Amino acid sequence: MPFKLTSETMARRAAGFIAPCDVVAVDSGLPSQIPGVTPPELGAWFLHNDGMLNSLPLSLADAAAITRGGYVNLAVVDAAQVDAAGSFAGTVSAANPDSHPPANSVDLAAGSGRVIAMLSHTDDQGRPNIVPDLSSPADGLRCVRAIITDIAVIEVDGGGLTLAEVAPGWTTDDVSAQTGADLSISPALREMDFAPPAGVPPNKVYADGPSAIADVPDGATVFIDGFGGPGGMAHYLLISLRDRGSRDLTIVSNTAGIARVVSFGTPPGRTAIDHSVLIENSQVAKAIASFPVSPSVSRPSEFELAYRRGEVDLELVPQGTLAERLRAGGAGIHAFYTPTGAGTLIAEGKESRNIDGRDYTLEYGLRADFAIIRAHKADTNGNLVYRGTSRNFNAVMAPAAQTTVVEVDEIVEPGQLDPEEIVTPGVFVQRIVRRPDGFTGYE
Repeated sequence: MPFKLTSETMARRAAGFIAPCDVVAVDSGLPSQIPGVTPPELGAWFLHNDGMLNSLPLSLADAAAITRGGYVNLAVVDAAQVDAAGSFAGTVSAANPDSHPPANSVDLAAGSGRVIAMLSHTDDQGRPNIVPDLSSPADGLRCVRAIITDIAVIEVDGGGLTLAEVAPGWTTDDVSAQTGADLSISPALREMDFAPPAGVPPNKVYADGPSAIADVPDGATVFIDGFGGPGGMAHYLLISLRDRGSRDLTIVSNTAGIARVVSFGTPPGRTAIDHSVLIENSQVAKAIASFPVSPSVSRPSEFELAYRRGEVDLELVPQGTLAERLRAGGAGIHAFYTPTGAGTLIAEGKESRNIDGRDYTLEYGLRADFAIIRAHKADTNGNLVYRGTSRNFNAVMAPAAQTTVVEVDEIVEPGQLDPEEIVTPGVFVQRIVRRPDGFTGYE
């Protein structure tokens, strides 16, 4: 009988499924060896069970949010069994079927773009681990798309199991004899290849603001950071978006442009750059905000004036609820109940429930096509460091956008930022722009 593959060789084959800049969630056990055999120049992000994202320490809640939020391109699970439909039982569950402790496997199965299972083809008694039906509780149902064992690679689709690759020295008859489920043979069957994956990640650094937001279409939803004054706002990108001229935008922000009228910290004779530059240019159709109007009746904001004229729509959201809706959107939580606003105008037309004697209102997570945010520093991988309270909504907006564009004061090479200072991991950032020398947040 030919030799079976070592765990390291299996990890090398699994690494071949990784594309440049992929976010890869690796289970404990066999998959934990994959990062060590993957070329660093591929730019892959490895999310571990303990919350580490490459060298960045994350809370387990934040790590789970990356998975649920749809950022994991590939999850590799340590399986005890896989059935003909692609359901799997993790090694922890299989070892403890009465208590069924699923550990991290259920998270990986539910939130990943593609799931690969790694396991020995047979158990210690020579019994198949690829079976018609699982003998242990399932951690993931019909989610596995490929199986890597110590003798083969098997593809899984709606039609069942297909033998795609065999380990050196193994024949299709050998593999079929050790497989408990029906197995078809791919017409493109080949010997397993252990060459490292190739490619380079895309360059996230853009030459200027206009090029970074050149594809913002009409009708887009855009997150815009900022609190009350100009701090933490991507002024250069705001001007770039104004000059781009995209129309019918829905903007989501704490305010809808009050820095200009309240003049927090604005030098004499200058005007703060804020959302008003878009509203003046008739680019905004709707705002979702918690503080959309000026605190001064005598100095209405541009949004307030446009709203009075019936030119823009408004969805008013309490500030804490806005932050939580943003967080939920980025964490893959579609909706949640909150007591905030229950029984008030905020709750009108929304689903409500009484839970443990208290009224709650259903709110939905927020997602956007683009987020334009502000940070102090970024490395070229997109990891961000903020300065003081200018962090405000930036960190919670970045994960909830399809494309996050960040304006920074300084761009450094990977490894030059202290991991303990990084607040937003680069998995959430697609584009980086350095604010031009001499540019300020005022006109």
